[in-house]
Amino acid sequence: TVPGELKWAASPSEGGWEEVSIMDEKNIPIRTYQVCNVLEPNQNNWLRTDWIPRSGAQRVYVEVKFTLRDCNSLPGVTGTCKETFNLYYHESNEDRESYIKESSFIKVDTVAADESFTQVDVGDRIMKLNTEVRDVKVTTRKGFYLAFQDVGACIALVSVRVFYKTCPLTIRNLATFPDTITGADTSSLVEVRGSCVNQSEEREEPKMYCGADGEWLVPIGGCFCSPGYEEKGGACKACSAGFYKAKSSDAGCFKCPPHSHSVRDGATVCDCHSGFFRADSDPPSMACTQPPSAPQQLISVVNETSVVLEWAPPRRLGGRSDTNYPRMGSGSISSSQLCLPCGSDVLFSPGQTGLKTSRVVVSELRAHTHYTFIVHARNGVSQASGAGAAQSVSVSVTTNQAAPSPVSSILAIDVTRHSLSLSWQQPDRPNGVILEYEVKFYEKDQKERSYRIMRTFSRSVDVTGLNPLTVYVFHVRARTAAGYGEFSAPFEFSTNSGIHAVKFKIIARMLSLVFFICVLNLHHLCLIRRSKYSKTKQDSEEEKHLNPGVKIYVDPFTYEDPDQAIHEFAKEIDVSSIHIEKVIGMGEFGEVCSGRLRVQGKREIYVAIKSLKAGYSDKQRRDFLSEASIMGQFDHPNIIRLEGVVTRCKPLMIITEYMENGSLDAFLRKHDGQFTVIQLVGMLRGIASGMKYLSDMSYVHRDLAARNILVNSNLVCKVSDFGLSRVLEDDPEAAYTTRVRRKIPIRWTAPEAITYRKFTTASDVWSYGIVMWEVVSYGERPYWDMNNQDVIKAIEEGYRLPAPMDCPVVLHQLMLDCWERERAERPTFSQILNMLDKLIRNPGTLKTTPEERPAEMLLV
Repeated sequence: TVPGELKWAASPSEGGWEEVSIMDEKNIPIRTYQVCNVLEPNQNNWLRTDWIPRSGAQRVYVEVKFTLRDCNSLPGVTGTCKETFNLYYHESNEDRESYIKESSFIKVDTVAADESFTQVDVGDRIMKLNTEVRDVKVTTRKGFYLAFQDVGACIALVSVRVFYKTCPLTIRNLATFPDTITGADTSSLVEVRGSCVNQSEEREEPKMYCGADGEWLVPIGGCFCSPGYEEKGGACKACSAGFYKAKSSDAGCFKCPPHSHSVRDGATVCDCHSGFFRADSDPPSMACTQPPSAPQQLISVVNETSVVLEWAPPRRLGGRSDTNYPRMGSGSISSSQLCLPCGSDVLFSPGQTGLKTSRVVVSELRAHTHYTFIVHARNGVSQASGAGAAQSVSVSVTTNQAAPSPVSSILAIDVTRHSLSLSWQQPDRPNGVILEYEVKFYEKDQKERSYRIMRTFSRSVDVTGLNPLTVYVFHVRARTAAGYGEFSAPFEFSTNSGIHAVKFKIIARMLSLVFFICVLNLHHLCLIRRSKYSKTKQDSEEEKHLNPGVKIYVDPFTYEDPDQAIHEFAKEIDVSSIHIEKVIGMGEFGEVCSGRLRVQGKREIYVAIKSLKAGYSDKQRRDFLSEASIMGQFDHPNIIRLEGVVTRCKPLMIITEYMENGSLDAFLRKHDGQFTVIQLVGMLRGIASGMKYLSDMSYVHRDLAARNILVNSNLVCKVSDFGLSRVLEDDPEAAYTTRVRRKIPIRWTAPEAITYRKFTTASDVWSYGIVMWEVVSYGERPYWDMNNQDVIKAIEEGYRLPAPMDCPVVLHQLMLDCWERERAERPTFSQILNMLDKLIRNPGTLKTTPEERPAEMLLV
């Protein structure tokens, strides 16, 4: 494109390359550089371009168009004529090279012609033009020179074009990728991060790779149009009036649902028509609705001091299915005709508030009392409309006569050897005039097998003809015109002793002393077995005091910001380091996959990947990350290892080591009877080691079971499942809901944890005993087909699981020790670990079955 002379540097300056204008085949003048010193040997003619700025290119391409004379058409040039030339380059930061320094140039290639011409060809105006392209890697300087070396050819350079390749600006998946220069190597890929187009937001980090040929490869990730916008022609356009888009992940704009409208473009939600409403929990796709009308046909049935109320649903539900009856309003009319609220002693079944059914039973009312009951109807938009309180219906009833309530307390005011004088207060709710009282009593040892009845018109009675020094149980009930009420709770009183009773006491104490000595001897034998536990327990307690630097577990829920806990205890992993291979299961929060993790500077490892499914709540996110915050504090070969977390992009992930053999219970059932006793004890030893580590950190697991133990390819067992919200089992009988509505696994849980929710390391020891039983029985279900209530009752009555088939007696005895009713009498995990180590060192002790036990072992 240069109109005048190029004036490229030539060496030698005379007799070598010359800039010459010629006419092409269309008689258009063109500039060329020519050289044709074919008659002279040892030619070394150099031609160098001006300095060419690199402009960010890492690999440039040189296209050379030239003509070349056929040496055979030149007489007398044998040995001196050539049909090739050499291409060189030299990188430089500035245009300072005023002369050609041959040693600084690097050779690119020797260029040969595909076609050559003769003198006849030129006369016939047939120009045989050759085109050759070579590429050069230029990455170290700001620019470069090109040079052409002639070694004895008759050649004319017609065109030299220098260029580099780019992947052109493009839009893919609503992300803009800029014009990008290709990489330095012919096989290199340049990773480019895209930016979301206007009115869009990132779905997953948009990326593409620019290939060396200037072509984009398949895009990864992309963007969603923002709420109120939809994709059209690679851009995000606003939703038209009458349409809306609530979430960026929605496919497009939707027509406004019934009874709603939008008047502006770009609506994210449609406004309700006048008289219609939408609750806070209603999705934008839901039609606007109305509050319900009042309940219908409220009827009542009085049964003494109970009332059954039933009604029909409202005639108009307002287009919703969540109608409920939030308040069962009621009041009693006293003698002064003032309406008062019902007292707290009135019982409503199933409840007084939040009813879903249209029937309720009201009991514990006063006899001969007038009541008014008001039933309110409400749905999800009643509060939004302010009309919920007005949708109600009422009914008035009067209760009938009823039997009195039980007597609340009984006092003994005079006690002798053969008599008792008792008194009591009138029942809290007499429900009429008390006509008489009935007293039932019996000796405590008889347990109501033989009792006597006395009746009295007063609130006291003298009971005579009793045995001295004997405990009696008394019940009292009252009678009105409506009949007898219920008996009171039992009250126990004892008669006094006479001289004969004193003698009896002395003899009884002497017999007790003899019995105590016998029991003491037997107890001494038991202490021999127990001593190994108490000594170790004392040592472990002293160890805690002597080692104040022991790491203590920190509850992540004590942090106000859950992200602070996760960043303190877990390592953030770049999602590009994770390669997901397959889905291996479903967790509570989302999919569980297996894959590989490659962290720079470390070898690639197999991992398990838990992901948090889309649409999660803040609580689900906190619960999901809390498990990682807990695991991140543990470092033990028998505790599942946390590799890290992904929190800076979606989906959120927890990365743990991969356990090839899955859960212990399923693994044992699959390989029933295939392991030696020593192998089973080794598995139990690993679990005990992990639990000792957790107990030393003051962490209570609460859900120790074989299903929550994972097994790797080397049969190493590791404790897992540290989430606060656990999926127990598919079987609805697997969990028992306590008074605070938290589910616990009954078959694995200690009695004090079931009754009082006393979760301690000792309750984990009880659970460990159940795990031992599962392992030795190869994954059999604890307590078989017994339901939960039967299991609880059996344990309270002293029942314990029997030894599984072929179970060594020492293992079953260790299980029984773990199942001691008193927490303090159970072994610690340190003691359990010591016991298992002794068994492994002395495998002969594991061969003794219950039938082979010596007599002294049975006695202990």
